[in-house]
This record gives sequence, C-alpha cells and structure tokens, in this order.
Amino acid sequence: MDGGCDDIAVTSVNRKCSAVTGSARKIKDNAADWHNLLLRWERLNEDGFTTATNITDITLTSSGSQNHQLLLDKSPSPPSVPSASSPALQHAAATLQDECCKLKDIVDKMVVVVMKMERLMTSQRGVHDLEEFQFGPEGRKFPLFHSWNSKHFSESSRVLLDTFWQELRLKQTILQELAHTMTSDLCLVYLSCWLHQPLVPPQTRLMLEALLLETGHRPL
Repeated sequence: MDGGCDDIAVTSVNRKCSAVTGSARKIKDNAADWHNLLLRWERLNEDGFTTATNITDITLTSSGSQNHQLLLDKSPSPPSVPSASSPALQHAAATLQDECCKLKDIVDKMVVVVMKMERLMTSQRGVHDLEEFQFGPEGRKFPLFHSWNSKHFSESSRVLLDTFWQELRLKQTILQELAHTMTSDLCLVYLSCWLHQPLVPPQTRLMLEALLLETGHRPL
C-alpha cells in the first residue's frame, strides 16, 4: 500500500510456488487482487484528501459570518434560482457544490472497492469450505504454500474486509459533515481522520505483506 508499489498481475511470472492449480491458484489470484484493491483504495484516499481540503478551505473562508450559512443554503440550489448574494458568494457556493460532488464520487468509488473486497472474502471462504470438504476440519496435511492453511487465508480476508468496511463508514460520515462544519478544529479533525485512516491500523498493512509473502508475490 505504501511505497509506490505497482499492481500485481495475476498472470505474471511471479508464480514461483509449485502448487499453482486448484485451491492454490485461486488463493494466489485472490492475494494479488487484495494488493491491487488496496492500492486503488490508497489512490482514492489521496484524491479524497485533496478534495476534502478544498471543501474545508471554502467553508472556513465563510465561517464567522452569515455568509457560511448562506453558502450552505445556496450550494444545492439550481442556478436558475435568483439570489441577492454577491457574485463572490455565488462563485464560492458553486465551487463548494462541485467539490462536494467530487468527494461523493470518490466515496462511491470506495464503496465499489469494498464490495469487490467482499467478493474476495466470499471466494476465499469458499476455498476454505472446499478444503474442509475434501480433507476434513484439519485441512491438508501439507500447506498449500509455505505455512498457512486455507483457514488462515480465510481469516485474513475477513479481517481485511472488516477493517475497510469500518473505514468506509468513517469516510461516509466525513462526507456528510465536512461542508457543514464551521469550526477549524473540527475541520482539522475530519481532514486528519481522512488522511491517516485511524480504522486501518498498521497491522493491516503487515497482514497484506504476509499474505503476499505466503503466496509468493513477495520474495522471502
């Protein structure tokens, strides 16, 4: 996620483990998809932070006066509605509405990313169920790759999905509240939460790296 990693292509020559068919192939493909989805999430997070900062700049410029409320009242209004407000306020309202729409579009794309994560988790759980059906509750006698069994992969996917569902809900809350926030301190809290993603702990990144190492996408 950090460090500018490139997308992992599931058809590339990085398939170095001997078992790359059946369950092993599916798990390795899922690991690459997790990596690529998390890269996509990080790009959206950066874009969203830029847009959220623009929204904050507009709203704080108008705070401390009636202009802020006028701006909020006007921004959803159709352009044809007559207004006695100044041209500067009209421009600010239009800009605010545009930036809010941009942020909503980014959050909508984040929803799509998390839905794809959910499908990955379901796929991984299906592999685990198949392994249990074939080999019993204890799974295979030997691991598919280095040391993890199918249950470990399934649990990792579940933890990753739960993490990003929670972070998505935080993003949706910030989207709803940011343009209506009149105090600079609260605006800074929202911006900090968006940028630093408090519900995505460092362990999440470590778990992804462990997943990539286990499946051979990262060299040991």
